[in-house]
Amino acid sequence: MPHAISPSPITELPILGSDDSFPVRRVYCVGRNYADHAIEMGHDPDREPPFFFQKNPDNLVTSGVFPYPSGSSDVHHEIELAVCLARGGKDISLETALSHVYGYAVGLDMTRRDLQAEAKKLGRPWEIGKAFEHSAPISPIVPAARIGHPDKGVIWLKVNGEIRQSGDLAQMIWKTQEAIAYLSRLFTLAAGDIVMTGTPAGVGPVKRGDRLEGHVEGVGDLVVTVA
Repeated sequence: MPHAISPSPITELPILGSDDSFPVRRVYCVGRNYADHAIEMGHDPDREPPFFFQKNPDNLVTSGVFPYPSGSSDVHHEIELAVCLARGGKDISLETALSHVYGYAVGLDMTRRDLQAEAKKLGRPWEIGKAFEHSAPISPIVPAARIGHPDKGVIWLKVNGEIRQSGDLAQMIWKTQEAIAYLSRLFTLAAGDIVMTGTPAGVGPVKRGDRLEGHVEGVGDLVVTVA
């Protein structure tokens, strides 16, 4: 059937060492998944049920440039491990969850913190603070077949050469397989879905001209300039 309008292009991410690309379906994000970050945001770090929000596939950018967004004067960095699924399903078991993973990447959940805070205060959704254009810079994907499934290792972010965020993947409250299994009880997951697994403490504001350098041990690096 012909389209009434031209369809938007599929968001595709590069795969390290391959000419193939990874087509993105959905982007799920785990909220407050490191205890120290939960504390710095004023919340109890106890193991409460995980919660999720979404970004849009076309929020993902690989250009290495983050244009400072309009409508905000307080934009924060959040470094994260991104999990990329090769297949999905409903009610995925904890024991098989990692077999659904294609690979991993280093991502940033850029957040219009002032707009998010206002939405929280009014009991409104977070999309205005989370799902704006260019809000998810991401590195090329590294296949799990090459690196395995990282469950520990340093994760850090530097701003202009200074460490701002630092933690370890082992500090995640909900581990990768747990997040996938829990999420699949709420949504039917599918190939091309990406799960951003949360950020350690140290989130803070960026300004135009800043250079952000992110690293996840065993996965890789991400360098982004705030334009």
